[in-house]
Amino acid sequence: MDPLLQAFGLVFDPFVLAVIGLSAIFGMFVGAMPGLTATMATALLVPVTFFMPPVPALGAIVTATTMAIFAGDIPGAMLRMPGTPASAAYADESYAMTQKGQLNLCMGVNLVFSVGGGLIGVAVLIAFAPMLAEVAINFSSYEYFWLACLGLTCAVFMSNADPVKGFLSLFFGLLLATVGIDPAAGFPRFTFDDVNLMGGVNFIATMIGMFAVSELMRGAVTVDATTKVVAQAVGNLFRGLGGVFRRYWVNFLRGSFIGTAIGALPGAGADIAAWISYAVSKRFSKQPEKFGTGEVEGIVDATSANNSALGSAWIPALVFGIPGDSITAIVIGVLYMKGMNPGPTVFQENPQLIYSVFLIFILANLIMLPLGYAAIKSARQILRVPRNLLLPVILLFCLVGSFAMTNSLYGVVLMLAMGILGWIMEEHGIPIAPLILGLVLGEMLEQTFVQSMIKADGAFLDFFSRPIAGTLGVLTLMIWLVMLARGFRRSPVPNAA
Repeated sequence: MDPLLQAFGLVFDPFVLAVIGLSAIFGMFVGAMPGLTATMATALLVPVTFFMPPVPALGAIVTATTMAIFAGDIPGAMLRMPGTPASAAYADESYAMTQKGQLNLCMGVNLVFSVGGGLIGVAVLIAFAPMLAEVAINFSSYEYFWLACLGLTCAVFMSNADPVKGFLSLFFGLLLATVGIDPAAGFPRFTFDDVNLMGGVNFIATMIGMFAVSELMRGAVTVDATTKVVAQAVGNLFRGLGGVFRRYWVNFLRGSFIGTAIGALPGAGADIAAWISYAVSKRFSKQPEKFGTGEVEGIVDATSANNSALGSAWIPALVFGIPGDSITAIVIGVLYMKGMNPGPTVFQENPQLIYSVFLIFILANLIMLPLGYAAIKSARQILRVPRNLLLPVILLFCLVGSFAMTNSLYGVVLMLAMGILGWIMEEHGIPIAPLILGLVLGEMLEQTFVQSMIKADGAFLDFFSRPIAGTLGVLTLMIWLVMLARGFRRSPVPNAA
């Protein structure tokens, strides 16, 4: 019980509680602003967490992202502009409900079922993460190599983009991961005699550039676009929720468990969980023709799924050091900055840190109820913040944060370059997430491959010699073969001359 008591002491410290409170307000604001994603909120918090101890740093990230995922529902219902990608799956449905005069019911369902789904995701995290860590403690380089391959594979094929474009993004991320000192030979690669590149491409500056600066560039292009907030007044959000739960409690549980399952897949995330859960809801609905016309059923499924995915996405991040989504990719970077390498040993070396994360997740979901209620009530004022004032302030945060990460202009230049690259990629339909995961997992993939080849003396069949490694290897290869077969079937057959 000692680690749990320590965790209570760490989390309920006045400074940590103050950080959680401020991060909750920040996350609500960012999530409610169309185009400012939860990942962007996390990236902007990293420079601040750099100067904090581990528990408040993780508390800030957990709380801000939890709030941002929910707050993205607010502009989706009022403007038909999802605040975050996780709200995009049901933005049309929410807006249709608003047009029918059901704004209060829509926002009440989003708020209450988001809290419920989030708590289920935390329960799964608490139940399964320590169990998996006990298994993972015996992992060797073979298992970690196949886990890295599986994570990269999921990142490509779980994205909504064309798999070819996903592969292109992934391979560019792996290329960036090779910049720096070769882990096997100790020889500098692709550094162009620049001392700054000896340590590799800075992960945090790249994240800020890819997610924040690229969003700012998109926002700058449409900065003069005007939007009209719905005129309907916000009243009692909880009226009618009892009837919704009695009618759709199966949808709530189904959406929550779909979200937790998808969130635990490396490279998936809350937005994919919401899309899949919404599609499943429509597939098994008794009235699928009503979807898209303001039907609350699909919202119950999807809003439960995207919030439950947040907790389970931490399972691969904490247990294996493989990010479950782009947010936990940033978290892994923060853990490395704090000198705590994520993986099964963290459950033995820093159990109080793990319990603290669990408690913060529970606390963040509980305080979402009153804060979410206040955010919905004041939504029309929040959404009126002029974008031409907001964008320069965010850019300033990006510049300061990138400079702080490297203590030189290298971080600023890298951030700006990656921001431009991210904007160009997304303009051409090339997803950013595979690149980021390639950069995060590239070093692990290379190191475990080299270590395994040295141990196996070049015999690749030894990669399948251990039971778990063999299972993971066969599973990964089967996924590759299935996707290749699908690609060949879909490719057009040339006409005979």
